[in-house]
Amino acid sequence: MTKKHVDLFDTTYTNFTDTVHDAVRRETYGQDIGQTSWITAGEYDRLLPLLSLTAESHVLEIASGSGGPALYMARSTGARVTGLDVNENGVATSNELAARAGLDDRVRFELGDATARTRFDDNTFDALICMDSMNHFPDRLAVLREWHRVLRPGGRAMFTDPCMITGPVTNEELALRSSIGVFLFTPPGVNETLISQAGFRTLVREDASENCALVAGRWRDARANHRDELVKVEGAERFDGLQRFFDAVHRLTRERRLSRILYVVEK
Repeated sequence: MTKKHVDLFDTTYTNFTDTVHDAVRRETYGQDIGQTSWITAGEYDRLLPLLSLTAESHVLEIASGSGGPALYMARSTGARVTGLDVNENGVATSNELAARAGLDDRVRFELGDATARTRFDDNTFDALICMDSMNHFPDRLAVLREWHRVLRPGGRAMFTDPCMITGPVTNEELALRSSIGVFLFTPPGVNETLISQAGFRTLVREDASENCALVAGRWRDARANHRDELVKVEGAERFDGLQRFFDAVHRLTRERRLSRILYVVEK
């Protein structure tokens, strides 16, 4: 029997500006930039310079989610950003936040499937970023080839793979870790091969697991602090399912049985 997925994204994006979700984000991240991934503002500040962005740059963000990181990127670097996400509620929330921030002239979000050929012309973007979502794309080589197509020569792509198998993991643990959607788990070496096959060269590869373990644990604890309010929004079954998910992410990543690896590649 196929295990039913637990919804994280629709609930989060639909209720993104609710008081309780604001409180959970603040307790989880410290500095809330509207993110819904394993990245903190401090990590983002450290990583963004690796893309060599300027005010003339045009960046494509794959799986842009709630839109917060794209808006933060635009403010920090002056770059134009186009976000692409398959979740309709995420795109609607993102464009609303961009308008509220007065950044809708430089940041826009579109509904689109990142696992298919996008509408963008060849050599459109100066850079591309995909944080903590590569694990949702089963045909990773096809995705990387599409990134190569839409990037200009010399353009850089940054992504994290938060589900690399680097230790013994049971089938039940993998089921918990993948309970919120489609997941692809890979062993070390696979990404490097696919990056090369797609036509990129790797500039940076580093272990970024610590941030993932930290954020997952804080997210679980922050949600526990606001259990009653969240249950009113999510229901008890969904709340408990998501708590098990965050606990699995925290434990498996802390123990480095699943690792989060950062890549910066260049066309």
